[in-house]
Amino acid sequence: MTAFDFDLFVIGAGSGGVRAARVAASYGARVAIAEEFRFGGTCVIRGCVPKKLLVYASRFADDFSDASGFGWSVDDPDFDWPSLVAAKEKEITRLEGLYRGTLQRVGATVFQERAVLTGPNTVSLQKSGKTITAARILIATGAKPNLDAALPGIEHVITSNEAFDLKVLPSRITIAGGGYIAVEFASIFNGLGSEVTLLYRGEKILRGFDEDMRDGLTTAMQARGIHVITNDVFTSIDKTRNGLVGHLKSGTTIEADQIMFAIGRSPNTSELGLADAGVKCGVSGEVIVDDANQSNVPSVYAVGDVTNRVSLTPVAIREGHAFADSVYGGNPWTVDYATIPTAVFSTPEIGTVGLTESEARSGGREIDIYKAAFRPMRVILAGRDERTLMKLIVDAKSNAVLGVHILGPDAGEIVQMAAIALRLKATKADFDQTMALHPSAAEELVTMRDKWVPPVA
Repeated sequence: MTAFDFDLFVIGAGSGGVRAARVAASYGARVAIAEEFRFGGTCVIRGCVPKKLLVYASRFADDFSDASGFGWSVDDPDFDWPSLVAAKEKEITRLEGLYRGTLQRVGATVFQERAVLTGPNTVSLQKSGKTITAARILIATGAKPNLDAALPGIEHVITSNEAFDLKVLPSRITIAGGGYIAVEFASIFNGLGSEVTLLYRGEKILRGFDEDMRDGLTTAMQARGIHVITNDVFTSIDKTRNGLVGHLKSGTTIEADQIMFAIGRSPNTSELGLADAGVKCGVSGEVIVDDANQSNVPSVYAVGDVTNRVSLTPVAIREGHAFADSVYGGNPWTVDYATIPTAVFSTPEIGTVGLTESEARSGGREIDIYKAAFRPMRVILAGRDERTLMKLIVDAKSNAVLGVHILGPDAGEIVQMAAIALRLKATKADFDQTMALHPSAAEELVTMRDKWVPPVA
């Protein structure tokens, strides 16, 4: 008779937790998994997937507008927000079923309730009151949106969690924040017809991205009618008969039907019992783990956003897979966090992989910059002036391509393939010797020949 009820107990059925549970079970481990909300986690239920569906919906405005330039006649297209929300809900419900089905097919035991640690090898199920023992426990509870609890009127705002299920499309919405989520929702609501204001406390949106991408997207968003306010924050929010009024530090006010906060996310570890199990956490509440995803308590591991390393769904999936392979599959390996491609699904979108220009210059490294800016073929006949920007960052001595940054249609799709080249340590000469695919936007990556020279001040 085994000493524990399960070999592995996973808390959180998001991307990382489900991958770890599935792979561990495939190796013969007795696995249980608990989820208090819906299976699929933030990405599937109220993150990447529904967001991308809304992005697609918002871009039809351009499609209808551009059609006339190509000879089509589209009569007064009309948009219905409730229909989009219903379609989105149908799709994420389908995906949730797939996640559940996957766990059931591999023989994992599923608990639809909150689980809390009560010791290094025990968890308490909060709804049923059961106590479960496991040889190992994996924390995969993700992250949650930040709110400024001290801000007067904070109870009137929404986060990305609620934005997906609003009953009515807001005519006016102000979004506080300047990261991925903030700029993506600004583009979504703008494309769907809302009057959008983006409010950010910093000097420029998208901190950490290449400066040309930050500046280019800001210009493009403003050209689309998004009001971008920087170096300012809310000091209070009032609810009135006509909506909401946000008071700013600068002394001005903003009227809106909805105010959304997208000011970052924090590891979802509160009231999880980690202290009772002796698990050490960082200043943001993140579970501190080593390269093998193991905490200071040998039986407790963690993967995904709850560790506050790289908060991206594909990273959580690889961490969960690495954990299961290493612990249960006899194939130890660790995740390589270098050369991670990422996209910002704004309109236009950003795709990026590798070092930014400022990162590449750090430490005195000599670099060469290559840039291309052009109007995509699609917008020329449509009569729009939106431009695509591509940028290569190259080590001047080794000729290795250090970074690829794209602002424009399908940037994410292009950068995914560019990531392979960077991972294989391709040089600028390799790019130059690659045959161009014409006509395409991506061909610019292999046809840029002239080094960019900064203008003389």
